[in-house]
Amino acid sequence: MSLGIWLLTALLAVLGYIFLRLRRNLHYWQDHGIPCEQPHPLMGNLAGVRTKRSFPEIWLSYYDKFRGTGPFAGFYWFQRPAVFILEPSLVKHILIKEFNKFTDRGFFSNPDDDPLSGQLFLLDGHRWKNMRHKLSPTFTSGKMKYMFPTVVKVAHEFIDVFGKTLDEGCNIEVRELLARFTTDVIGTCAFGIECSSLKDPEAEFRVMGKRSLTDLRHGTLGIMLLNSFPKLMQRLHAKMTPEHIEKFFMRIVRETVNYREQHKIRRNDFMDQLIDLKNNGLLKSETGESMNLTIEEIAAQAFVFFSAGFETSSTTMGFALYELAQQPEIQQRLRNECNEMLAKYNGELTYECIKDMSYLDQVISETLRLWTVLPVLNRLCLEDFAVPGYPNYVIKKGMPILIPAGAMHRDERLYPQPQRFNPDNFTPERVKARDSVEWLPFGDGPRNCIGLRFGQMQARIGLAMLIKHFKFSVCDQTPIPIKYHKESFLIAAESGIFLKVERV
Repeated sequence: MSLGIWLLTALLAVLGYIFLRLRRNLHYWQDHGIPCEQPHPLMGNLAGVRTKRSFPEIWLSYYDKFRGTGPFAGFYWFQRPAVFILEPSLVKHILIKEFNKFTDRGFFSNPDDDPLSGQLFLLDGHRWKNMRHKLSPTFTSGKMKYMFPTVVKVAHEFIDVFGKTLDEGCNIEVRELLARFTTDVIGTCAFGIECSSLKDPEAEFRVMGKRSLTDLRHGTLGIMLLNSFPKLMQRLHAKMTPEHIEKFFMRIVRETVNYREQHKIRRNDFMDQLIDLKNNGLLKSETGESMNLTIEEIAAQAFVFFSAGFETSSTTMGFALYELAQQPEIQQRLRNECNEMLAKYNGELTYECIKDMSYLDQVISETLRLWTVLPVLNRLCLEDFAVPGYPNYVIKKGMPILIPAGAMHRDERLYPQPQRFNPDNFTPERVKARDSVEWLPFGDGPRNCIGLRFGQMQARIGLAMLIKHFKFSVCDQTPIPIKYHKESFLIAAESGIFLKVERV
């Protein structure tokens, strides 16, 4: 046999093996008798995402189609058989009761070649556990109280800018203004940098912040490969972060760290905690040896705090205003509470004042239920798990798990009239009667959102200040119903949120 024929035979054999392997993967759930949709050959059950369908629409439609059929439905996460959770009882096993079997998220991460992918959200195993343990003190109530005046200071500037925008016309696109507010808050608290995006919407930090959420390094095929074969792509030294995003945030972090160390500056903020981990050997390796955080690891944690913090809080505030504009009686009840509490604290917006605004907390909680910013929670199964009470439903080791939190929040079995905005869903009595896994905007269990206190704090401050000074109502540009932005993994309005605004 000639060398050419031998090579051709070998190539055909390899291609044949790959074809059969992929075909077997995409028939897994059918072969096991678990309900599922027929997958696309490349995209699995994500066909049309970012072009014809948004991520939230996929999760909602899949949940509505299969709920009631069992504890989970089969799903194809690109080329991988995955588990789409349908019952809160199974959610509780995964996030809390059997957490040690589901600690990882299973996303692509390659810190050696792609530094910003080494962020806490993407880390798994020992590296996640160690980093989470060391970063947790940054987000205690005490640290929130320390950063509170900084957020209030930015909020006052935000109200001034909002008022000047109103002078130019009463119909305002609030989403962009809110994002500029949270960009300045996070930039100040995480980096100690005056981002100035409120004064200048084209400020470098604001522009790069937006691009960090929209710019992709790869097209559809690259995204499919990173998600279908994350370990293989890591061994191939693949990268996920666009080069210009990496360069910008690495430069900002290096400059910030160098400046603080040279001038011995301490602000007791997130960056100080990271610098301490860099200099004091507080982390432990898998062998138990002390290790220092590298500048690349600092950049990764600062990057996720920034990118996750500004977008999630601004989106939540935007949808809260959208709902309040349609229900003036709820808006006025909230305004009355804000004014009463401010009067109680002599007109000063203090940490204790915000904590006493219980109805404000209900409004934000209901907004997060109806407009869950991260509509799906991802986990990875680390060992075979038979679902209690369902012997035919087995989650195999290595399978991705999808918990459709946003869809569950709109299930009438969990919330009466689930499409209606009703802050009374979160009265103390109803919260106490509800299982914690039935409200998951921040996840639950040991791997819940580490920055939830900070996110809630800046949303409370921003909304309280806005409702005190302005009245919101719908206008002819208000998008009713909301159309989802197709390219965002998070929930977002396709064309912004326009509202009529008047001074109170």
